[in-house]
Amino acid sequence: MTSAHIHRDEHHDVLVIGAGPAGLATAGALGRAGIEALVVDRGAHVGTSWRGHYDRLHLHTVRWLSNLPGLQIPAHEGRWVSRDGVIRYLERYADHHRLNVRTGVEVTAIERTGGAWRVASPQGDLMARHVVVATGYNHTPHVPDWTGRDAFAGELIHAGAYRNGRPYAGRDVLVVGAGNTGAEVAVDLVEHGAQRVRLAFRTPPHILRRELGGVPAQVTGILMRRLPARVADELAEPVRRRTVPDLTERGLPDPGKGVYTRAKRGEIPILDVGLLEAVRDGTVEPVPAVTGFDGSRVLLAGGGSIEPEIVIAATGYKRGLDPLVGRLDLLDARGLPRVHGEQTASHAPGLRFLGFTNPVSGMFREIAIDARRIARAIKRELPPPSPARAGHPLSAPAGSAS
Repeated sequence: MTSAHIHRDEHHDVLVIGAGPAGLATAGALGRAGIEALVVDRGAHVGTSWRGHYDRLHLHTVRWLSNLPGLQIPAHEGRWVSRDGVIRYLERYADHHRLNVRTGVEVTAIERTGGAWRVASPQGDLMARHVVVATGYNHTPHVPDWTGRDAFAGELIHAGAYRNGRPYAGRDVLVVGAGNTGAEVAVDLVEHGAQRVRLAFRTPPHILRRELGGVPAQVTGILMRRLPARVADELAEPVRRRTVPDLTERGLPDPGKGVYTRAKRGEIPILDVGLLEAVRDGTVEPVPAVTGFDGSRVLLAGGGSIEPEIVIAATGYKRGLDPLVGRLDLLDARGLPRVHGEQTASHAPGLRFLGFTNPVSGMFREIAIDARRIARAIKRELPPPSPARAGHPLSAPAGSAS
């Protein structure tokens, strides 16, 4: 791994943007196919986004179904790999595959020029035949533009800035957003002694047990993914009702059928790591959605209000792709790429995206599958080495100047 240094008119066969799980997996799969890629990342290390996650975070996917191509996660990292375990694995992965990773490179735009791709950065421009954008699903923290937000008398932070509940011991905290992050942060606050914890949500979430009878929910998700969502919903509902208590009287209404239909829309169910018990015993109090702020008050749907000291917005992230490729007509209304994995748009040949889905079958697992497919596709599309190509500027080995 090297820090930012770009030679003038530097060319590569394959450039990967992002040194997180998706980018490293792509480079690893390419390397196993005999193709060296240059991986660039804006951070100082591989796995930059993982280094910023909260302390108690663990993968919700089981270790043996979370391996990237060509290297298993060590058994000593446990069944549910911790944040620090993921970081150790990503560092080891880059070393094991001898990946050409260049840190401190902030990509600002990607454009087609002369039959190749120009990747612009303040550190210098790069040229490549193939580009894989793997900048991450959780790229730019998003806080809704609530009325009165900026004048809130309390403290407002995004969950991306949350590390653990120690600073909030003895304090009144509202967590906004009942996804997996919001659920875990709420439980973490309770465990660290917060005086009061409330959890605001717009739509009652589906909550599933992380495993049943020793079988991870991920395994069920993999099997169900092959079925039409309507059929999967019907099969899942009796199990959900039998294993998840009805907490309507505690302020958390039953969401009803539709866990896999909602998952197809990107509404991933909460895999329980303590929220059910916390709501049942009253240490986490569900409240309606936030509609705005008024001084020290947080306004709620239905007309009520509360006065927490701290609001933690577990309200998700934006993909951050528009500055890079917004002019190329590749993004949908949500800012997600219209093509993914091995697919490439006809008007943008050689430009691919990986890591911009959040499937119930497990992000790491799907990243690994798609990374292998991308490597196979690029290998088919790259001309074989020949004496005639030896002097071509785009045939220069990755990491060298032309």
